[in-house]
Amino acid sequence: MEKTQRQYGLWDSPITPLSLSRGIGLGEVAWDESGALLWLERRADRGVIVVQPPDGQSPRDLNSEYAVRGRVGYGGGDFSAGHGFAWFAEASSGRLYRQPLEAGTAAPLTPAFGAAASPCLSPDGRWLLYIHTYEGKDVLVVADAQGRGWPAVLAEGHDFFMQPCWHPNGRQAAWVAWDHPNMPWDGTCLYLGSLAEAGAGLPTLENTRCLAGGPEISIFQPQFSPDGRWLAYISDESGWWQIYLYDLYRSEHHQLTRVEAEHGVPAWVQGLRTYAFAPDASRLFFTRIAQGGVTLWEMDLSGGQERQIVLEGYTNLLQIAPAPDGQRLALLADGGAIPPRLIVCDREGQVQVVRRGTAEDLPSSTYSQPQHLTWKGMDGNPAHGLYYPPQNPLFEAPGQPPLVVTIHGGPTSQRFASFYSGVQFFTSRGYAVLDVNYRGSTGYGRAYRNMLRGSWGIYDVQDAVSGARSLIEQGLADSGRIVIMGGSAGGFTVLKALEDYPGFFKAGICLYGVANQFTLAADTHKFEARYSDTLLGQLPQAAALYRERSPIFFTERIQDPLLVFQGAEDVVVPPSQSDELVASLRQRGVPHEYHLYPGEGHGFRKAETIDHMYCTIDKFLRQYVIYS
Repeated sequence: MEKTQRQYGLWDSPITPLSLSRGIGLGEVAWDESGALLWLERRADRGVIVVQPPDGQSPRDLNSEYAVRGRVGYGGGDFSAGHGFAWFAEASSGRLYRQPLEAGTAAPLTPAFGAAASPCLSPDGRWLLYIHTYEGKDVLVVADAQGRGWPAVLAEGHDFFMQPCWHPNGRQAAWVAWDHPNMPWDGTCLYLGSLAEAGAGLPTLENTRCLAGGPEISIFQPQFSPDGRWLAYISDESGWWQIYLYDLYRSEHHQLTRVEAEHGVPAWVQGLRTYAFAPDASRLFFTRIAQGGVTLWEMDLSGGQERQIVLEGYTNLLQIAPAPDGQRLALLADGGAIPPRLIVCDREGQVQVVRRGTAEDLPSSTYSQPQHLTWKGMDGNPAHGLYYPPQNPLFEAPGQPPLVVTIHGGPTSQRFASFYSGVQFFTSRGYAVLDVNYRGSTGYGRAYRNMLRGSWGIYDVQDAVSGARSLIEQGLADSGRIVIMGGSAGGFTVLKALEDYPGFFKAGICLYGVANQFTLAADTHKFEARYSDTLLGQLPQAAALYRERSPIFFTERIQDPLLVFQGAEDVVVPPSQSDELVASLRQRGVPHEYHLYPGEGHGFRKAETIDHMYCTIDKFLRQYVIYS
């Protein structure tokens, strides 16, 4: 089909703002021993567990009454499965519930106070380990799996706990813990403890010890092998998140993976998994992150040989869950031209799609494919990102396209070679997109990740500008039509970039961005309360640096049009930050729009919010970038 000539940014796109607000989010995945497959679907602001029976009957919602969501920190650890039951955290009450998979209603197991996450059933089905938080105190708790009696604190004394797991014999447990000012990617400890029966009461811990980790070593996802021989975990002691085995018989550590790639991810939430044992403990399945992409691998534990399981078209994989038969894996998966799916694959890479997150009613030619890029930063050192060229099967245009430079949040995070509907919204309209994995991002080793320490507001800004310049030099972007967009920490980078490089960007789009570093440190929630200590320094000693890196004190430098979005219920970056920023723009007559969404928090969930936001972005960019 011959393409129609039309100016970049004005292409008719089948990816509408309304379509971006529809679909479901796919969350955690688990198997029951019976072969039933369970997964979490996020429908608007409600989490629902879906069960596919082992006999191949149609999936069904586990119940229609409860909103499933763990609420420790940023969430995650929403549910688990075992012994014919689902064990889940309920959002409003903070209680844990137990519900049979075949038939029957949910029964509460824990009192209604605080919040719970990461329920983990003992091998004999008697006890439940989980993480609990109440009045700012996090603990590891054990409860009777039938809900008889009150739960008991099993371990305390640290600011944070995560990822509890049982040994197959039910007499040992492992977990991760850490303290302020560290974040879980800075330094954590892997704990191993013995459990002692206390008559008819709950078990108690004995002989607890830290096996691995420390103030400058990050530990992620402990898991015992099904045969009880090994305790696996991920550590970045080598400079990369690698997989290790601890021999419980010989008290020896063995490093399994040794390539310069990541096998773990930053633990922003509970319940994350990047590897899993086969049920017979003969193999380990794991994901490997390199050059922005995620691949699936299998290792024979008897000889250490590894091989890739090729999943054609899928470049982002997470939440590995082996089936009880050991020959299949359930994963969440997507790719450049494949929207999010829940899949089941075999060891040869044959894929069955179980659930699709969207309607998938558009041909793959609609979508732009990501290309990993490396360029020189302003100091000559490398920076990384993903480039998406304009793509629409119906249109083309001469010259260079406008460029949207997108900045991820965190800032300790990364953008993958993945399917992002928001990116495709732009590329299908004739924009190029650069997803910047600036220095400080994960996915490129600990040294790269630590470069943002003390340099937040420096490297992220410089790498965004130098990345855009690199594309301009290659003829892949129009130097007069560069836009920068980001949310949360990415919104902070947007504001700093507009202040430090006025006129370079034609416009900025800021979603609930950090404008005042003092306010962020004082008002944010417990999980991030000391995050800025490593990024900027401790207060009050670093007060001058906090002021220097707070865009709100230098808003007079912003002269380019700015579009601001904010959730009215945001407790991470309160609305006052955006309110103060916009007041300055209004006073000085800087072109801007401000949209405050009632009922929204840190990240937008409502369909009407997302629809309105993207409609507004399209109109704003046409006015200030395309037509100007």
